[in-house]
Amino acid sequence: MTEKLTVSVLGTGIMGAAMARNLVRAGHTVRAWNRTRAKAEPLAADGAHVAGTPAEAVEGADVVLTMLYDGPAALDVMREAAPALAPGAAWVQSTTAGIEAVGELAAFAREHGLVFFDVPVLGTRQPAEDGQLLVLAAGPSEHRAAVTPVFDAVGARTVWTGEDGAAGSATRLKLVANSWVIAATAAVGEVLALAQALGVDPQGFFDAIAGGPLDMGYLHAKSRLILDDRLTPPQFAVVTAVKDARLIVRAAEEHGVRLDVAAASAERLERAAAQGHGDEDMAAAYFASFAD
Repeated sequence: MTEKLTVSVLGTGIMGAAMARNLVRAGHTVRAWNRTRAKAEPLAADGAHVAGTPAEAVEGADVVLTMLYDGPAALDVMREAAPALAPGAAWVQSTTAGIEAVGELAAFAREHGLVFFDVPVLGTRQPAEDGQLLVLAAGPSEHRAAVTPVFDAVGARTVWTGEDGAAGSATRLKLVANSWVIAATAAVGEVLALAQALGVDPQGFFDAIAGGPLDMGYLHAKSRLILDDRLTPPQFAVVTAVKDARLIVRAAEEHGVRLDVAAASAERLERAAAQGHGDEDMAAAYFASFAD
């Protein structure tokens, strides 16, 4: 029988709220917090306790799960939670924070006696809501049993990448995966924009590549969001994709690699955000192909 835990979820945006709901459904006690409380309040109807502060949320928690905007945000929130953190608790850090920030977060964990797990996830709104995320995790084998019930509640599969969360091996894999996602999304937007400019029916393009090596489900999924004007609510928002794209470019530069496509994709996403599409799905980078 799966052990029932008390899990603190700090950050209840698109991903965090879905993860919190699945943890409740799995029978765990969930204490949720979000900077904008209104985003966390709906979780009360699902059975979660909505806390007013990070410290209140982590009180008595076996596992603290952070799903915030970036590394600095995660560190700030954990500092607010610090007075109530229990030494020996597991910290499942799922924010896409970047390699450098993971080291800073792990250092905080050591200072407060927390068992640190580097745990970014792959997936967007729908997989998160369905508990079908791909969990990428790094952390000590002797403590993995304490967090496995959490991973099982939110994900379909867990890929362990290393023993030391501070090394950021899971985050490194997440950045590699997201570089592909962002490049593919940019390509979807550009091919639809070019088709429109040249008077080509997009369906003709889909039919031409159907069943071949150039065909892919992601192309169809993102294309439909654009063509059917279903960019809200977002599966993965433009503003968040900008942040991830910049983390990818920075990580590459620090390791002597130039990523022209990632850099250009970040600029496209930033233009789309400036045009007013920041809170829409990242497929809205399509609009960056056109003048304001």
